[in-house]
Amino acid sequence: MSPAPRRIVTGHDASGKSVVLSDAPTPKTLDIGTAAFHEIWITDETPAPIDATQAEPTDRPVRTPPPAGGVMVRFTEMAPRAASPMHRTETVDVGVVLEGETWLLLDDGSETRVGVGDAVVQRGTNHAWANRSDRPVRMLFVLIDGTISDALREAAGPLEFFDQAFD
Repeated sequence: MSPAPRRIVTGHDASGKSVVLSDAPTPKTLDIGTAAFHEIWITDETPAPIDATQAEPTDRPVRTPPPAGGVMVRFTEMAPRAASPMHRTETVDVGVVLEGETWLLLDDGSETRVGVGDAVVQRGTNHAWANRSDRPVRMLFVLIDGTISDALREAAGPLEFFDQAFD
């Protein structure tokens, strides 16, 4: 997998002027062999509180969905010929392919090729990712906590996701 991406975090000095607080590789990365997750930023609520400085928000186990009421931003990398399990979260996720290509698999049997610059908006749908190429695929995801409507929950059934904490 690639090295952790560079993350630049801004904040404020004592007089309220904008400053760079940190400029370094992402501090939290989980490499599981077939995929790597680089946590960029996590908020526990929206609107997100903004103070002059902030404790490191990624200093927590890596999880699939963001915190309740929160937002998560992460880079993911998937190895060549790797695939994720089918899963569904109660979130709105925006995924953008930065390098390589992947296939979006849905439970209706559809398979959609997603290439560099393409964006996918997942709205609580059951899905999987498959890298069918001989190169890694790198994506940026923004995961936003959501609420599935009662009517949709009744039609689509229970959530299917792997909300397991990884260190």
